Amino acid sequence: MLTGSYACLLFLLACSQDSKTEQKAEAKFPITNPIVIDTTYSKDYVATINSLQNVELRARIKGYVEAIFVDEGKPVRAGQVLFKISGQAYRQELLKAQAMLKSATSEAKTLELEIKNTKLLVEQNVVAKSELDIVESKLEALKAKIEEAQSDAASAQLQLSLTDIKAPFSGTISRIPNKVGSLVDDGTLLTTISNNQEVFAYFNVSEKEYLDFTAQNEVNKRRSVSLLLANNQLYPQVGIIETIDSEFDKNSGNIAFRAKFPNPQQVLKNGASGKVRLTNPIKNALIVPQKSVFEVQDKNCVYVVDAQNTVSIRNVKILQRLPQLYVIESGLSTSDKILYEGIQNVNDGDKIQGQLVPMRQIMARLGKE
Repeated sequence: MLTGSYACLLFLLACSQDSKTEQKAEAKFPITNPIVIDTTYSKDYVATINSLQNVELRARIKGYVEAIFVDEGKPVRAGQVLFKISGQAYRQELLKAQAMLKSATSEAKTLELEIKNTKLLVEQNVVAKSELDIVESKLEALKAKIEEAQSDAASAQLQLSLTDIKAPFSGTISRIPNKVGSLVDDGTLLTTISNNQEVFAYFNVSEKEYLDFTAQNEVNKRRSVSLLLANNQLYPQVGIIETIDSEFDKNSGNIAFRAKFPNPQQVLKNGASGKVRLTNPIKNALIVPQKSVFEVQDKNCVYVVDAQNTVSIRNVKILQRLPQLYVIESGLSTSDKILYEGIQNVNDGDKIQGQLVPMRQIMARLGKE
């Protein structure tokens, strides 16, 4: 037999449940219909920034750094002399080669005159023709010596010209590890020069994303992209996807894209990082508010309201997440009514009093239209 206090407790619980049911029936819950629209979504890809041109400048001869005409981080012009390596030894070699060439040339002129005189003597039968042959042979040997001297002089001139290190293009100088007085060998790194007027952003996409991209874009059609900098600020210049790699990476299954960005303020540097933001269109997207979706055992669900104003849980598959909205792949249609707000206050099978809020109106509140 129930005691009086226990019976009162059961009575109060029953009244409480009836009260909650009455509150649900009396409260008006906002409901809405999914709609189909054409929209876009953005996805960010980690990118590596490379200069349009980035070249190491190295010494091509051995010697001491005699002068440095530029400072680190400063702009330079194409053809500007940046470094000078001591060239006294190469200058002496050039003078020596030029002297030998001059001597051989002078000697050749003497032999040419001798050949001319010998020919006259041969014609007058004063000397035998063999004498002429000997002098002509000497001249041929001397011509070979002249060619060798010319080659030595050209080589010495080239070696001397290599003492001036010039900028191959206009750009910005990087670190200068060797200062004036340093002994450098052939191949020693002197600095790096970068042309940052434009930069390349390399990023990788999956095979599925690559196929979606090619399906949405005509062959060789360029696509505009944005760049999110390392400080999460959007880069003000718009880039263009220029090219796609010829093969997928065997390890990751990704393929590399290359986008080019103008860099008039020289903000972007070689080796910088960022994220390329690619905006993709979605045709005939079925849209619902994120507020309407909740998780049950790792599944995405919504409350569907039927003609009798009874709510029931339905699983849905999400295609894409948008700011404050979801694109639904399956599980709903435009004829369904779903609970917009108050999902935490109802249970499966509850009856509610719904108040229809058009999806367009919800999107306007969210700033999506």
